[in-house]
Amino acid sequence: MSQFRLLHLQIFPAIGYDVNYTGIQQDLLSSPRTWLVTGGAGFIGSHLVEKLLGLGQRVRVLDNHFSSTTANLEAVLKIVGDEAAARFDFIAGDIRNPADCASAAQGVDQIIHLAAMGSVPMSMDQPRECHDINATGTLNMMTTARDAGIRRFVYASSSAVYGDDALPTKREDSIGRPLSPYAASKYIDEVYASTMLTCYGLETVGLRFFNVFGPRQDPKGAYAAVIPCWIDAMKKGESVFINGDGENTRDFCFVRDIVQALILASTTDNAAAFGQAFNVGLGSATNLNQLFQTIRALVQEITGNAVADVIYRDFRAGDIRHSCADTTRVCEVLEFAGEYTVAAGLRETVAAFLA
Repeated sequence: MSQFRLLHLQIFPAIGYDVNYTGIQQDLLSSPRTWLVTGGAGFIGSHLVEKLLGLGQRVRVLDNHFSSTTANLEAVLKIVGDEAAARFDFIAGDIRNPADCASAAQGVDQIIHLAAMGSVPMSMDQPRECHDINATGTLNMMTTARDAGIRRFVYASSSAVYGDDALPTKREDSIGRPLSPYAASKYIDEVYASTMLTCYGLETVGLRFFNVFGPRQDPKGAYAAVIPCWIDAMKKGESVFINGDGENTRDFCFVRDIVQALILASTTDNAAAFGQAFNVGLGSATNLNQLFQTIRALVQEITGNAVADVIYRDFRAGDIRHSCADTTRVCEVLEFAGEYTVAAGLRETVAAFLA
């Protein structure tokens, strides 16, 4: 069967949608909370804000637009409507400033911390700023949560912490040497999170995101992620590049599944989750050559325009060769069950960008 035919067979969410997640959403609808989302104007953050507002929650965002735009939240507020928008407020502030952190945390029940320098190449160019944002900024938010009496602190870690670990499928208990300042900063966050639980009882839960993709992901700039960058280039008839031979593998996870994991981590009663960091991904790997062919087929199907072959160039410093999530623990402890295949997520993503 052709790859193009497979795209049509895989456009719907994967079977096995978690009943637990459905129940949690019903509970939130009946008992709204006030949430602080740092970095909520970003790609992942805006999808989380959209979901929480849709569940009747009160949401506050702390963001300094370091790697986000006002357009993301404008799009969200348009989607959710005026009633939900009335439950939203925005604070322009920086997690590197403890006063901004404290102000944003007043009166909130939950914190989900997503604000970060999220780029490996940028961290190679700016290691000190990466540390200030990702390590010091995260510690600022953790101590703010402690001081404000907030019980749960959920934060974004990264699959980059695995570094040169040789396992093809990454397990939480096997960590290699960091290959970038970004990876080191995210690992420092995990050490602090475990310490905050031990010393202060703060219920920290970390999520090691693998390669997240979806609508509203930034396609522009030198540090843009591969999927939006490629879609944007194909849309404009520009060349598409792969760093290396295209056999690098990644675990691509659709953003709505990431949102599910964040909500599950924020609401779990399972003490085995606290002080831990969990892989969040699809649990299967796709190489970049396969990814290119899939996106090209979708763009050509939707636009009717031909897309040129990919151009290969040198490997990029700091990149991991193979990365795939072992999702056993997140499924067992947080009862996570991803809804989307790569093909299903890509179809939504390509359609959104081309629209």
